[in-house]
Amino acid sequence: MNINEESRHIFEEFRRKIARFPGRLHGTERQKWLLDVLEMSPLEVRETLREVLEHHLRLMDEVEASDIDLGGAGCHGRIWYRIFGDKKPFPDSPELSMIESDALLLNLLNKDQLEVLFHRRNLDFSYVVTDTDGKQRRFRADLYFDLDHLALNMRRIETEIRPFRGLELHPEIARALSFKYLKYGLTLVTGVTGTGKSTTLDTIIDANNRSVDGHILVVSSPIELVHQPIRCIVRHREVGRDVPTFREGIVQGMRQDPDIIVIGELRDDESIMVALEVTDSGHKTFSTLHTASASESIDRIIGEVPEVQQERVRQRLADVITCVISQKLVPTLDGKRVLAKEVMLATPSVKAAIRNNNVGEIYQMLAEGSQYGMHTLEQDLKRLVKQSVISEEEALNFANNKKRMSELLK
Repeated sequence: MNINEESRHIFEEFRRKIARFPGRLHGTERQKWLLDVLEMSPLEVRETLREVLEHHLRLMDEVEASDIDLGGAGCHGRIWYRIFGDKKPFPDSPELSMIESDALLLNLLNKDQLEVLFHRRNLDFSYVVTDTDGKQRRFRADLYFDLDHLALNMRRIETEIRPFRGLELHPEIARALSFKYLKYGLTLVTGVTGTGKSTTLDTIIDANNRSVDGHILVVSSPIELVHQPIRCIVRHREVGRDVPTFREGIVQGMRQDPDIIVIGELRDDESIMVALEVTDSGHKTFSTLHTASASESIDRIIGEVPEVQQERVRQRLADVITCVISQKLVPTLDGKRVLAKEVMLATPSVKAAIRNNNVGEIYQMLAEGSQYGMHTLEQDLKRLVKQSVISEEEALNFANNKKRMSELLK
């Protein structure tokens, strides 16, 4: 643990102090006892506890880790990193008892955040580490209870936005994503957790920020990357911090003259309905969804709402959908990861398939839609195999349609 000697001494003193916690206290009572200890501790002690955790957050850049986990019985007293997709305990991690990691994590929160944590038993928030040179590192955090103790995951947010050309999108797709060429419509970036959806979305937002004069509104829980105004006003509203709910943020936002609205994630029927409403009102809307393919994204949106509303949602979705990019991060031959994606453009045929409940036909439309920039995930995986970026084995592992992947590889 590479912190200075004075901080090490303060940390060790604090560890000895909380090691004497009353054994009869359990669950929330134990956490509240720890909070009392923290509140009575000198400021230098609380700053040292932050320094201990922030040291390991800064290390994430050096070891190229995307996530950090600590706390609770599941981490066995160690700090864990996810590096190129693999999650392992960090060799130089300090040995932390569960009561020690509880204290480290409680020390991160303000009064309002603590109230949410104890009420919901979970808290999503953003966290910023500021270096001595003024550089800021941002993290998306999820704090939760694990058998009465606290556990944390933090994901490192890339502060450098990747260039739009790095997405390697067809000109037809690029035009559909640009407010300059298309002023309305719903675009979804989809994929399972940890596939880089937010990174792709930030790249698209940055491209619009650089190419048009307008107003971009971002409503998310939490806010991840903060976009600086270039040619656009960019407003960031964090759910639970700046606005109580996604719906409130969007409804309020519609009165604030936005051109582009970014909804961090479509999590439930409420966020889906508000996304359709705001797009229907003539805005260009972007969001993310936890699905693995374009057709699955359509089915998920329709299936998420009550059955009595599904036909209406199907028709509205067919009217407003512009593009779906479904992506995965695939291990490369050199031990890193590369983006593989499926791309759907809402052509008249695709819209008709959605409207007529023939979503199963969309896969073939993607496979045959190269003139519009469309392709299936399997076609993109084949491209990466052909370029000697990934192995045939990984292509099969990550394919949605393994039978079709096998045929393409032959």
